This record gives sequence, structure tokens and C-alpha cells, in this order.
Amino acid sequence: MAVATTPYTEKTDEQQAITEMVRQFADEQILPNAEHFDHEDEFPQDIVEQMKELGLFGVTIPEEYGGMGLDLTTYAMIVEELSRGWISISGVINTHFIGSYLLMKFGNDEQKQKYLPRMATGEIRAAFSLSEPELGSDVQAIKTSAKKGDDGKYEINGQKMWVTNGLRSDLVFTLVKTDPEADPRHRGMTCFICEKEPGVSENTGEYAGLNVPPKIKKMGYKGVESTELVFDGYRCPAENILGGEQAGLNKGFAQMMDALEVGRVNVAARGVGIAQRALELALKYSQERKTFGKPIAEHQAIQFKLADMGTQVDAARLLTLRAARLKDAGERSDLEAGMAKLFASEAGRFCVEECLRIHGGYGYSKEYEIERLYRDAPLLLIGEGTSEIQRMVIGRKLLQRHKI
Repeated sequence: MAVATTPYTEKTDEQQAITEMVRQFADEQILPNAEHFDHEDEFPQDIVEQMKELGLFGVTIPEEYGGMGLDLTTYAMIVEELSRGWISISGVINTHFIGSYLLMKFGNDEQKQKYLPRMATGEIRAAFSLSEPELGSDVQAIKTSAKKGDDGKYEINGQKMWVTNGLRSDLVFTLVKTDPEADPRHRGMTCFICEKEPGVSENTGEYAGLNVPPKIKKMGYKGVESTELVFDGYRCPAENILGGEQAGLNKGFAQMMDALEVGRVNVAARGVGIAQRALELALKYSQERKTFGKPIAEHQAIQFKLADMGTQVDAARLLTLRAARLKDAGERSDLEAGMAKLFASEAGRFCVEECLRIHGGYGYSKEYEIERLYRDAPLLLIGEGTSEIQRMVIGRKLLQRHKI
């Protein structure tokens, strides 16, 4: 049997250096402060400012626009490290990343020049919005609509839901209905780049008609805001249609679904991060806590839990990296991204719950970090498509690829 002459590594030297830097940042700045921000449900402004200095808002934005120009695989590694610290921090850049991806792939030159340089530095931040109060996973059922006026601007009316960074963002990439007669329905949807004033609940002046109600109170995923957006006569210029009016009108559904493909890799990386942290906490606690005269790590029942956790973490990471690398290679990765998102989010939930069980009663108290992870993990089962939706996508894609 032939033996490899070079050592196996998952990361290039550049990826190793970047992830080590982000891990140190998580250890020194995120983990020591996450409990405070979670308890107060307070936006971690100081941490976000440091993320700007590290260039984390421009990781995938090309160098010509002031970003790092790195690939999705490296970004997924960074997201894992941030989520290992606190998934709310990864949420701050997640929607921003989706916005920059939409601009880079579908935006015209004017839109790229206008927004990407300031997005790369974090001067302006992006959010994106599909969901509405009544539609859940059925994106084609959106009711928010845009109608072109005599002055050439589009008037948007409707209500959006579950918008991460909905208040503090400067841009919201918003999917709305522009052709109510379209059949099938997805051919009548357009993505608008909706500009707004960051941190303002009721916009005025040129942004009048876009209001942000008080943030939604949540079980976990605190610190970063999740909001509704209310469009009431909001006027959006035609040039703010993603890709321009001629190229982008009624093309929004395909654009957003493409972005969700990379978004699912992103969520998968977050699942890996929280699962990794749960494993670390379980390994530490099980070697410190003693029962019946020995560390609980020496009990076979605990070792079985650790074994299952460690295996799921590694499997989730490998699935996530495969999906990212396929996308970077320019290949279809909808099936692989769905598999990664499904498995990694479920692995995150599993590992967090097993870690809580290992901690026993202490795991249920706010004295230990695992209590916060236990409230945060369920979000990943829902965001960017529920586990049930992922299974539908995976099953459909498997049949398409293996049609007889």
C-alpha cells in the first residue's frame, strides 16, 4: 500500500493562521464577555468594533473593494471559531456575508462600487429578509409587494419577520412580489437593496416608510437583534433592484435561493462551532467532577457520550468543508449544503444536550456556560430552512441526480 509523502492537513498555512487568530480572539474577547451580553440581551458593540479592525466583515469581499478576497471554505472555518465563542457573534456577520455574496454575484458594477468598499470595513452592515409572519418555510407565499410609480420608483408595502440585524443594518436585501400574476409564483419576485438609517426605529426623509418594531424577545440567540420590518409606502429607486432593473426585475427568487445555498454552509459551520464548544466543556468537566471516588470521565457511560459527541463534531465539520469546497470549485452544492446544514445543526443540538447531561444539575444552572449553549442551539434547527425542509431538499436532489 502506498504511503502519502506529505502530512495530512485540513487547512492551508493561510487558513491555519487566520483560524488561530480568530480562535485567540474568541478565547480572549468573546468567551469572557458572552455571559454578560447574553444575560442583558445587549448588543456586543465593543466586540463588533474589534471584528471590524480584524477585517472580518470583508473576509469574502474581493481585494479590489478592500476585502480579503478569501473563499467560502476559509469563511466557514472562521464562522466555526466565532460560533465556538458565541453564535450571536457569528450572527452579526452572517447576514452581512449573505448581502455581500448577493452583491458580488448578482450586483451590477455601480452597486458593487457603491456598497462593497464600505461593507468590507464594516462601515455599513447588511441584512437580508425573506420570511414573513404567515409564510414560514413557504417562501413563494410572500405578500410584501412592490409597485412601480409614475416617478420610476417602486413603492414597497408589507411586513417582514425574523430579520437578524434588522435594526442596526444600513442595507436590507429584501425579497418582494413584483408580478402578482406570475405563474409559477417565484417568477414574479424581485430582490431590492433597501437602504435605511442604522439604529433608527422609524425612518424619515428619503427612507420614510420603513419602520422597525421593538426586537423580538427570544429564548436564546440574544445580543444580536431579530426584528420585524414594516414597509408602509417605502419608496425604493429602480436602480436599487439587485443587478439593476433590466437584469434583476422578477429574478429575485433564484438570487435568494443561490444565496441560501452558501447560507446553509454558514449555518452548518455555526453548528460545528457550538458542538465543538460543547465537547470541550464536556471533556473538561468530566475530568474534574468525581463520583464514587473517581473522575466521571472514567465511567464507561460518560465515555460513550464523549465518543458520540466527538464523532458527530468531526463528521459535521467534514460535511461542512465538503459543501464549501464544492461551491468554491464552482460546482453545484445544493445537495451537499443541505446535508451539511441538516447534520451539523442536529449535531450541535445533540452535543449540547449530551454536555448538559454530563454536567448533571449544574448544567441546568446559569453558573455554567452550557446553559447558554442549550438555549442557543435550537435556533440552528430552524434558521435557513428547518431540518424537515432540508430533508425534503436532500431527498428531491438525490432523486434528480440518480434518476433512472
